[in-house]
Amino acid sequence: MEKLIITVAPTGSIPKKKDTPHVPVTIEEIVSCALRCEDEGASIVHIHTRDEHENPSDDPRVFNEIVERVRERSNLIVQVSTGGRAGTDLKSRIQRLQMRPEMASLTTGSVNFPNSAYVNPPDLIEALAGEMRRLEIKPEMEVFDLSMVNNAAALADRDLAKRPLHFNFVMGLKGAMPAKIAHLVHLVTGLPAESTWTVSGIGAAQLKMAIHAVLMGGNVRVGLEDNIYYRKGELATNEKLVARISRLSKELGREVAEPDEARRILHLSPR
Repeated sequence: MEKLIITVAPTGSIPKKKDTPHVPVTIEEIVSCALRCEDEGASIVHIHTRDEHENPSDDPRVFNEIVERVRERSNLIVQVSTGGRAGTDLKSRIQRLQMRPEMASLTTGSVNFPNSAYVNPPDLIEALAGEMRRLEIKPEMEVFDLSMVNNAAALADRDLAKRPLHFNFVMGLKGAMPAKIAHLVHLVTGLPAESTWTVSGIGAAQLKMAIHAVLMGGNVRVGLEDNIYYRKGELATNEKLVARISRLSKELGREVAEPDEARRILHLSPR
C-alpha cells in the first residue's frame, strides 16, 4: 500500500471568522497556515481565496500571490479550486489556471448544494479540462455522485484528461452522496484502472471517512473548508486536523507521504 497523501483545504468558500476564528482568509493567513500544515504532514494545499469582506473571490491576482508565496516558501503541491462559488462563468474559473499550479479541481457534473445548485454544464467541464490538459495541470476530479466518475472517464477517453486519473469523493454534503462506507466501496470499485483517490468527509463525517480511506488505501482531505470542529463542541484548526490524521494513519501502520512522494504517487512532474 502506498503512503497516505493528506490534502488540506484550509479556507473554502463558506466559513467566516464569525463561525470560527481559526479560518484563514487573508493572503498571509492562508500561506502561513499552509506552511504549518506541511509541517504536520500535508502534501497538498487546496486553495480558495476571499475578498476584504471574507466572501469568495475570483480575483486572479490574489490566487497568483498565494500560489507564488506557497511555492517560494514550501514544497507543497498547490491545487487551485475552479469551483463556481467565487465566480460561475468560464472566464472566471479558467483564469485561475494561468499561474499553472500543479493541480486544480474539476467537478465533472452538477449537484444541489443545501441552498443552491452547483451547475457545471458539459461545455464548461470540457473547456476547463482542455485548458488543464494544455497547461499540464493535473485535474482532481471532484465527485459528488457516481455519474461524475463516468463523466471523468469520458474526458480521458477524449484525451481531455491524462490517465491515470485522480478523484476526490465529497461525501456527507446535504443534497449529494451520504457519507456511508458502502457508498465509498461502490465508488472505488468502479474507478478506471490505476486511478488514485481521496475522500473529503463533510462535517462530522470527516474523521469517519478519513479513517476508512486510510484503511482502504485511498487518501484523505481535511480542513476547515469541510469541517470546522475537532470534536463536538470544540473548534478545530487546520493544523490539528492534519496532525490527527497523520498520527492515526501512522498508528494504523501506514506512513504519510511527503510532497515529492505524493508527486510520484499522483504522476506529477518532479519539482
